[in-house]
Amino acid sequence: MQEQSGRYTAEEYEYELQNRMKNLLWTVSGDYELDVELDIRSFQRSKYISLYDAVKQGAFARYFSKDEFGLYLVKKLYLGADEQALSRLAQMCVDQAVVDKVTRERKGVASLRRKAFEDILERDFHRLSSPGDLAGRVKIAMLQEGIDGSYTAERRVREQAEELFSLRDAKDTMEVIRRVDGFYNRLVDPEFETAHGGLSEVLAVTAEDLKKFDWQDFLDETAAESTLEEMMRQADSLLSTEEEEGKKKRAGRILVNEEAAQKMHSYIELHFGTSYMDELEQNRINRRICRGVHGDCKLYFTDGIIQNYVRQNNTYVMAKRTFEMNQRFYRQNARVSRHNINELGDILKRSLQVRNEEDHYAASYGTIVPARLWKVGRSEDARLFIKETRRHNSDFVVDVLIDASGSQRSRQHMVALQGYILSAALSRAGVPHRVFGFCTFWDHTVMRRFREYDEGREADWRLMEFTSSSNNRDGLALRASADGLLDRPEENKVLIVLSDGRPNDLVVNRPNVRNPSVYTGEYAVKDTAAEVRRLRSQGIAVLGVFAGEEQDLPAERRIFGKDFAYIRDISTFAHVVGRYLKKQVDDQ
Repeated sequence: MQEQSGRYTAEEYEYELQNRMKNLLWTVSGDYELDVELDIRSFQRSKYISLYDAVKQGAFARYFSKDEFGLYLVKKLYLGADEQALSRLAQMCVDQAVVDKVTRERKGVASLRRKAFEDILERDFHRLSSPGDLAGRVKIAMLQEGIDGSYTAERRVREQAEELFSLRDAKDTMEVIRRVDGFYNRLVDPEFETAHGGLSEVLAVTAEDLKKFDWQDFLDETAAESTLEEMMRQADSLLSTEEEEGKKKRAGRILVNEEAAQKMHSYIELHFGTSYMDELEQNRINRRICRGVHGDCKLYFTDGIIQNYVRQNNTYVMAKRTFEMNQRFYRQNARVSRHNINELGDILKRSLQVRNEEDHYAASYGTIVPARLWKVGRSEDARLFIKETRRHNSDFVVDVLIDASGSQRSRQHMVALQGYILSAALSRAGVPHRVFGFCTFWDHTVMRRFREYDEGREADWRLMEFTSSSNNRDGLALRASADGLLDRPEENKVLIVLSDGRPNDLVVNRPNVRNPSVYTGEYAVKDTAAEVRRLRSQGIAVLGVFAGEEQDLPAERRIFGKDFAYIRDISTFAHVVGRYLKKQVDDQ
């Protein structure tokens, strides 16, 4: 994203854009507590599509029930509906349900919608016009009608389009749901109703059904992680509203059957890359590290999907795209990045050089100084020698641990840049270091290795492959990183953690295992803070580098105490982090 007339950095511009879109959403909906995920990155392709999407979502939340509609979609997916096709039809119906209502109140929306439709039609016409995609051709008719008020189409497309347009008179959410369900059963899967039942059977899916859902239909290369997470969230919401108050504590847990659990390893490989550890070594590490509150969890060590992909699926394509975006962001901030690398690297080099300087002092033994021989028999001062010693040992090793959970998604390019600057500066100073990113999916905490201790500077660039997804079990990730760090021969060990101060892991329950508590909120913060204290007691200096929202600062302080750095601007990164690292070098 380009800097705006030299006034904003790319990060600041994206932050302003996010605020603008959220304000638009809140203004249209009239609900300033509404929390809807907005696609900020799509703004690069078309600002009109992104802004109209915010308007559309805000309008639907105002005139209809977003939760009721979302719950229907989850139940339809539970019965086996295709997520992508259902989502497209749902968005088409949402547009028609709100367009007249919102344009009557806000005249400017009509122009915004028309420009968005023009961009969609230009971008997606070839894909939507596929002969076998009837729903796609209906969408083309909707887009044409939205641009100039008319459209041309064959009779069966025209019939479906006219039914779609009639949604403009929809009075309630159930009317929108009926229309989406009918379109899906006619245009996408004519056998769905025979196999699974009509709308009444879809709506009859209960909280208990969703709680027992094995999720295995999503364990293939076409599964969209965001959809899976959204289904989990909706299922939790349903449980908390339909079950008695005493069961609300279990709202963060999802029950997984054994068949789905057995497929988990292949899913992890497919979406995070194959592991660089053999099964025996992996099991040994799990037995040693995954204990206590993490007793039913597993660790998975990988070099990432780009380095070790199974096949080129959607996740691989998205990872490559994110890699390109991170590189672009670096190029836009190349000057300030190089300055930070040089400054931080030089701070560390100077500190280490000072520690290696020889210290000379007079002594009663050592190398004789002829000029002092006159003191023999004339003085009680027997210090006729000079002794040389090094003041300290400069033996240092560093681990860098980066929170790669979904909460970092909106700023993942900035986190990637911070990780790269830190790694490149350590390389410049000649400090052996290792870098991991971590996230948690189901019961697996994925440790994504970016570089090993003794690799050359070229390995630092792999930080540009940083991408974020899923949840984060910070305490377990800290324990896993420290396990390798403690085995290093260097005397002085430092662990730097880039995180947002929000440990949060959706726990997956499986039959016949000892289920841990939901790892979120106060419970997760306390566990992470306890792990930091334990590592410090073992001689590891732990620094937190805060990469989150200001409201999460209190949790970050509780986890890391006084040893954490808050980076408000990338230009101060080297100064703030360098000050801490210099202190560690000087104090050892």
